[in-house]
Amino acid sequence: MSLAQGHIANFKTLSKAFDNDDVALMECTDVNTGEAVAVICMVNRMEGDIAFVPIARMFNGNPYEELVPPTDEVDSNVPK
Repeated sequence: MSLAQGHIANFKTLSKAFDNDDVALMECTDVNTGEAVAVICMVNRMEGDIAFVPIARMFNGNPYEELVPPTDEVDSNVPK
């Protein structure tokens, strides 16, 4: 699987937002569970108004327990 072009574009925009201090860490609510979640938001400044654009969720637990990190080796124990 390769990264989606939209994800790559969002990452580039997020990198620019960090350079411009236009990033915020905010608490949002998951609409499916009602659980509070930490979210990285980009700050969109428009004619004196500010909008927060959610871009990524933070892990509440250990990400190494939830994800298989990328590797060059093929692991036969990892589901495809």
